Amino acid sequence: MKFPLSLHLDMTLYLVGNALRGIQRFPMVLMLEPTHRCNLHCTGCGRIREYRDTLGQELTLQECLDSVEQCPAPVVTITGGEPLLYGQVGALVKEVLRRRRHIYLCTNGVLLEKSLDLFKPSPRFTFNVHLDGPREIHDAIIGTPGTFDKAMEGIRAAKRFGFRVTTNTTIYRETEPQRLELLFHILTKEGVDGFLIAPAYHYDTVKDGIFMTREEIVGKFRQLEPLFRKYRIISTPPYLEFLRGRRKMLCTPWGNPTRNPAGWKSPCYLITDTHYSSFQDLMERTPWERFVRGEDSRCRHCMMHCGFEPTVVRELGHSLLDLWRMILWNVR
Repeated sequence: MKFPLSLHLDMTLYLVGNALRGIQRFPMVLMLEPTHRCNLHCTGCGRIREYRDTLGQELTLQECLDSVEQCPAPVVTITGGEPLLYGQVGALVKEVLRRRRHIYLCTNGVLLEKSLDLFKPSPRFTFNVHLDGPREIHDAIIGTPGTFDKAMEGIRAAKRFGFRVTTNTTIYRETEPQRLELLFHILTKEGVDGFLIAPAYHYDTVKDGIFMTREEIVGKFRQLEPLFRKYRIISTPPYLEFLRGRRKMLCTPWGNPTRNPAGWKSPCYLITDTHYSSFQDLMERTPWERFVRGEDSRCRHCMMHCGFEPTVVRELGHSLLDLWRMILWNVR
């Protein structure tokens, strides 16, 4: 299965429970950023630019756990910055798992091998390693030679010790299908459990011309289509259809709420208008409809998974055909 059975069961019960209570807006994945410190300076990253004045600030362990309690999402993505630089990351993972949540810990992989003794393998815990291509492509985007090899060493060690490992690859204007296939071939041989892909978001703070318009995204993902059948892609089929221009979707901006040292980020993981002090304020005070329909100019070219994969999950019950396709897709 592409995702653990326990995750499917927990998410299904969560969706049914919200439907029975008549709740229309609810989170699915908490994006928890305990620190924005990072050991890299990647070309396409907007985080370290947006939060450069507060990079020294961190959430305490208790603030992280309070955020998990406030936000009922079944999945917690621990990200950053580089979360393996967070001093309490081992205790944080242990406590979130004790609360029966599922964790995806997003890392650049550089510190992964030497951090493994902080964690124990669990079906509820997955390392998600960011890799943007094979060695020469990844290191060029990261701007630091040797990062691909360090990440691969971490992946091999994590698999050797029984951890679940997936990867996350950002698709840029210059991404070549042949180089992406080489990356997936390498990762398949290493036993990686799945590959997440998504187009880059056009951060205002990044001016390098590497981002695509919506039209370019559709063209690029149509070029990549043969890889979707050949490799263990864990982006959902409806989302991949959306990226290829074969399905229309509205955004679900509340699906992946973000908590970081500045507060609860509004309106979404990518766009910042303000930060609220509580999850309840985020849900009640954000003008969601403006972003659902992409009426804000900053949404113009956005097709990111954090906004549209929650739409796939939210609309699963609307089509028995889609539901059946998703079941078949997960068990293959």
